[in-house]
Amino acid sequence: MQFSPTSRRWCCPTLIKSAPTSCFRTGSCSARPPFKLPRSQVTVEPVMFLATFSVAMQAPLSTQYLWDRISEELGYNSSRTSECSNLTLNQDPLQKEVETLTAQWNLYINLGGFSVGLLMVPLLGSWSDVAGRRPVLILPNLGLALQAAVYLVVMYLKLPVVYFLVGRVLCGLSGDFNVVLAACFSYVADISDKRSRTFRVAILEACLGISGMLASIIGGQWQHAQGYIKPFWLVLATNLAAALYVYLFVHESVLPNPSARFFTFRHYKAVWHLISKGRTTDEEGRYDRSKLWLYLLCFFIVVTIHFGSRELYVLYELSSPLCWGPTLIGYGSAVLHLAYLTSLLGLKIMQRCLTDSWVALIGLMSNLTGLVVISVADTTELIFTGYALFFLYMTTTPVLRSKMSKLVDPSLQGAMFATIACVESSCSLVASGLFNTLFTSTLHFMKGFTFLFAAIVLLIPSGIIG
Repeated sequence: MQFSPTSRRWCCPTLIKSAPTSCFRTGSCSARPPFKLPRSQVTVEPVMFLATFSVAMQAPLSTQYLWDRISEELGYNSSRTSECSNLTLNQDPLQKEVETLTAQWNLYINLGGFSVGLLMVPLLGSWSDVAGRRPVLILPNLGLALQAAVYLVVMYLKLPVVYFLVGRVLCGLSGDFNVVLAACFSYVADISDKRSRTFRVAILEACLGISGMLASIIGGQWQHAQGYIKPFWLVLATNLAAALYVYLFVHESVLPNPSARFFTFRHYKAVWHLISKGRTTDEEGRYDRSKLWLYLLCFFIVVTIHFGSRELYVLYELSSPLCWGPTLIGYGSAVLHLAYLTSLLGLKIMQRCLTDSWVALIGLMSNLTGLVVISVADTTELIFTGYALFFLYMTTTPVLRSKMSKLVDPSLQGAMFATIACVESSCSLVASGLFNTLFTSTLHFMKGFTFLFAAIVLLIPSGIIG
């Protein structure tokens, strides 16, 4: 990447060669927003922060809302203390039915959204390489805002929870949160060189943790005090604010092609060639695709376990013997998101004396031990101990992203991040189906078996990386 001092913006070397000199003097080679942040290195970090904040606040609240609506329809009083104060093996059958139905609706809703998003992620990610990053940064935030609006209508009118599925599908058509991730990482790759890229990516990862932690605390406390509707208005507002920020302040990082088509199979082919042939279309450079496949497999397993376990934590905490309320659920989610910061700090320290592979292995061991403890947790103290053991578990995914990014030429970063985003979308799809089904199927003999199963599966990427 090179910086153009006359236009005060970063430009790709390939674009510098093809664009006329006057383009860079005037700055018209990119879509300029109405305003500019003076002397600021801040670019897409607020977009990542706001989008993550909305998703992190919405996810546990929507699960709790499903629990409450289903409990109300079945006549189950989830506020009863007798179930929580008496540790007994004979769990209330009505509570089991509420758990099962809530997990099933979570499955249906997520399957609907993620299956649509799986088709849109590679399309939007690859399209951004020719049409520019700004449209792809704005579109998914508007989709997330539309989903929040649909959820609000359901809550105001007490509509059937099946309408949650409508909101998720509409959000999936805009690419969902995975496109926000892909666009932000691609933008950072556009404006940074190899030496500074790791630090810029680390800042984005920190935004995930900080915003998720704040959203978890605020969401749990707010829902406990004033119900579900007002927190979801904040979710809607943050998504709209993220889209408005992109429109007003974020400069384009690639040269948009006005004739670029959106609905074309060439975008899918670019991602397919990257995986299957070790190159993209019209590219001569090749790399060891077997390494890419192995890294993608490790990434798929680790992220699938992250997504699947995270969906079940709220259900695990709501039911006996824990029976947590919104406040404790918010604190628990905040501790989980705090691991993003502790992992980044640990990553920076460990890189001084360890290779990236060892850092990833330590992260996997942190994840594995935490899951084992949670699988047998029957007290609040024990489950917080499991969450605390996750303090390095987010060191694995940044290392894998970095390894895959270094495999390909700098000019192929857009296609690479589109591929990673597609894998992340697949992870969400598989995690929703596998973990919710496994959880409901194993409730009768071991409530935490799903977490123990996830810990065992983590031995696979440990063996590959080691």
